[in-house]
Amino acid sequence: MSSSEEVSWINWFCGLRGNEYFCEVDEDYIQDKFNLTGLSDMIPHYKKALDMILDLEPDDDGDDAQGQNDLVEQAAEMLYGLIHARYILTNRGLAMMLEKYQNSEFGTCIRVFCENQLMLPIGLSDNPGESMVKLYCPKCQDVYVPNHLDTII
Repeated sequence: MSSSEEVSWINWFCGLRGNEYFCEVDEDYIQDKFNLTGLSDMIPHYKKALDMILDLEPDDDGDDAQGQNDLVEQAAEMLYGLIHARYILTNRGLAMMLEKYQNSEFGTCIRVFCENQLMLPIGLSDNPGESMVKLYCPKCQDVYVPNHLDTII
């Protein structure tokens, strides 16, 4: 695969089944340390996870076993979710989520009287891994579990 065909980690992650509700966070936003304030205390293997998200070459310690790589991958996924939660509060992030909403990427309400009302993804907790993403219908004001149950906020 040539370098022009390589897919970034962010693009790969957002394309995984269950991650359809994520938008692709701008790398400039991720590289700005101010936007990541406090996240290093919440994420194990923070530096390696951040390097993985940004597609930077890892510092080879020589002791990276497959188990260590799996932990870093899990940390990167959790870190990206936390970064995403902050990013979608910015003007650019809101615009990206609005576009997904208008394109019906979050689905429509199943109730007849809601007349295919567009749904919004919501998180019921700010703590990573504590709650699955849900879908909210603004017309009936109900919360639904999406068809795929493997999306964690």
